[in-house]
Amino acid sequence: MILHHFLVLNDNALTIILEIFKLKDKYKILGMKVSNLNVKILTDSACDLTQQYFDKYSIEMVPLTVHLEDNEYRDSIDISPKEVYDAMREGATTKTSQVSLQTFEEIFTRYAKAKEPLVYLAFSSELSGTYQTAQMMLQTVKEKYPDAPLYVVDTKCASIGFGLVVLRAAQLAQEGATAEEIIEMATYHAKHMEHIFTVDNLEYLYRGGRVSRTTAFVGSLLNIKPILHVEEGKLVPLERIRGSKRLLQRMVDIMEERGTDFSNQTIGISHGDDLATAEKLAAMIKETFNVKDVVIEMVGSVIGAHSGPGTIALFFLNKPYK
Repeated sequence: MILHHFLVLNDNALTIILEIFKLKDKYKILGMKVSNLNVKILTDSACDLTQQYFDKYSIEMVPLTVHLEDNEYRDSIDISPKEVYDAMREGATTKTSQVSLQTFEEIFTRYAKAKEPLVYLAFSSELSGTYQTAQMMLQTVKEKYPDAPLYVVDTKCASIGFGLVVLRAAQLAQEGATAEEIIEMATYHAKHMEHIFTVDNLEYLYRGGRVSRTTAFVGSLLNIKPILHVEEGKLVPLERIRGSKRLLQRMVDIMEERGTDFSNQTIGISHGDDLATAEKLAAMIKETFNVKDVVIEMVGSVIGAHSGPGTIALFFLNKPYK
């Protein structure tokens, strides 16, 4: 009987039914409010995600600026990380600067006028002034548009650790979550995101004011490799390892000591133009923890300008994945 009624439906009815089923997966009509579907995620280039992720999850990105000698470049738009690392190896001087007030003004005003919810997930406020700039412009725009659903979140994260937080938020946005739900989840992931990294040459950290001249000199002389982590958004020295052979194993050991629920989460690895070492670390992690998903990306130009070529960074949650 059901089949009979289905077969006698006219063409218009069949078309409508097919469209509903097509939209179900995209808009989560069943059990989800359609009005929640238009939350937009905004991030900046310090998340070190590549264009494929921005396209897949409809993420809007604003670039920080890289200064190479006397030239300025928009990070990941006008210059690639590879070009920056090659220049640094040749002795070029690199600096970086935050996203401009004008950029945030244009974006925030555009979304405020359209009354579209926007959540900006920002690079750690302890490593850049970009968050403070965004917060300042948010207040300015809200003076004119007091009901604008605009939000700014300081993730206190960097590189792919930051990127993993952005991806989780973007996944929720695609599923139709509210801005409040997205912020709550992003805050959880950001708070529990571990950043464990090392650099190949302490000279670059010295130039950026992260270590003293003496530490950089002695470390290079004795082949001491630092392991650093992030505390409340700040880069903090954790350990010193003599020689490179023990370095990756110690990073895996720290992951075991601090992390949990590895099989259910995505692990992030970023590298300063050293894919071979990044892949070696990924293989060690997969073998040790039965990890299914590891994202490997290059450390972007902005962070790489301070950490230098040969940087290896590891990111994971120290609490269960949500």
